[in-house]
Amino acid sequence: MEANAIVVLDVGKTMSKLSLWTADGEPICREARPNERRSSGDFDVLDVEGITPWVIDTLKSFSEQAIITKIIPVAHGAALAVVRDGKLAAQPMDYETSLPAHIAEAYAAERDAFSISGSPRLSEGLNAGAQLYWQEREIPDLLEGATLMPWAQYWAWFLSGVDRAEVTSLGCHTDLWDPLRSDYSPMAKRMGWASAFAPKAFAGNAIGTLRSELAEQTGLSQDVKIYCGIHDSNAALVAARAHDEMAEGDRTVLSTGTWFVAMRTPATPFNINTLPLDRDCLLNVDAWSDAIPSARFMGGREIETLIGIDTRRVDIKPDQPALLDAVPGLVANGRMLQPSFAKGFGPYPNGRGRWIDMPEDWFARRSGACLYAAMLATTSLDLIGSYQTILVEGRFAEAEVIVRALASLRPNDAIYTCHAQNDVSFGALKLINPMLKPNTKLERVKPLETDLTGYFRDWKRLAEKASAIA
Repeated sequence: MEANAIVVLDVGKTMSKLSLWTADGEPICREARPNERRSSGDFDVLDVEGITPWVIDTLKSFSEQAIITKIIPVAHGAALAVVRDGKLAAQPMDYETSLPAHIAEAYAAERDAFSISGSPRLSEGLNAGAQLYWQEREIPDLLEGATLMPWAQYWAWFLSGVDRAEVTSLGCHTDLWDPLRSDYSPMAKRMGWASAFAPKAFAGNAIGTLRSELAEQTGLSQDVKIYCGIHDSNAALVAARAHDEMAEGDRTVLSTGTWFVAMRTPATPFNINTLPLDRDCLLNVDAWSDAIPSARFMGGREIETLIGIDTRRVDIKPDQPALLDAVPGLVANGRMLQPSFAKGFGPYPNGRGRWIDMPEDWFARRSGACLYAAMLATTSLDLIGSYQTILVEGRFAEAEVIVRALASLRPNDAIYTCHAQNDVSFGALKLINPMLKPNTKLERVKPLETDLTGYFRDWKRLAEKASAIA
């Protein structure tokens, strides 16, 4: 039985995943489950009720396969947990819940300027401060005697009973953090929220040990160390920086999944005023509190919307030749997808998604979705000033049309892919053991053989006209 094993709990928006690792960063096993969307009163809420028993049952299974000594959580950043008297005071809100108009308007008047928070005004509940504002109006005594913590740290608290907060989640378009001054935002202080947050800790710090009742339920030792945890895209950033090609210079990580998130580590000082306010650009904060220019769009969700059945069909290996073969015909005939199929998100938030001359062939339609994602990605990269070295990681790094189109669209940049499907987990592991080295090599991406210059020019002209972006 493997000794000193580590568990990574990754609570994404769509899926929850538990993976078991050796101390040297080698995978032992992995389990996953889809999250359910639930309702509580006026809010859609996150799937705490479903995730909790699954985590316990899976940890019990893992305990029979290895001697586990450490657990670290990773989670998306657009959620907050309110804990009182050892339990949730309210169910964490699902960020895809639309705010009532009067709440959205009142909250907008409270927000700090973008130059302070680095956080744009986003749709639905993607600004965690908006969630908190709405919940307080529905539950006026929500924070009375309670402790606030980000979603990743909620799971660290669930495991350990120790409450903490951490900067990558606080600085993830929440409106609650001032990334340039490494402090809570003026709004968070004025609203009394800053003082309600748990004490801050570094993402890679052990904050406690496993609760006794969980040790009994799972068969794990009470001595298992629980670590503070990190925002998922920032975990991918930690993993990417471990590669030699990403060690210096101006480099960007494009993390792909439900969200495509570009996070740039600038080689020279960055001016926040160069980021556009209305095109899903923001400042993230890395684990060491450095501000990271970022841009996002809901690429995985849009691909899912476009192809309907199974999003793996754009990135599974057997389909790649047929998808690549469809590219020349799409480009020659000007067949393309226009943004956006996730309204309110990405570089063209006001666009109305549509096909221009949709092909009948199923491979061609999927290939068109890949070209569309690549053109959105290069637009987002341009908005944050990315250049020199760009690493595409995550599930869509396997989609050759996407990554090769990106290399074609950015001929002056070195585009790499990392085909390890565990980059988020590896980033979490590296926080615990900074000496870990990646066990996979980066691959330099070759451009498509088809010239995309005119195709992208036409796509961009039409997208900007439809979205009324000058």
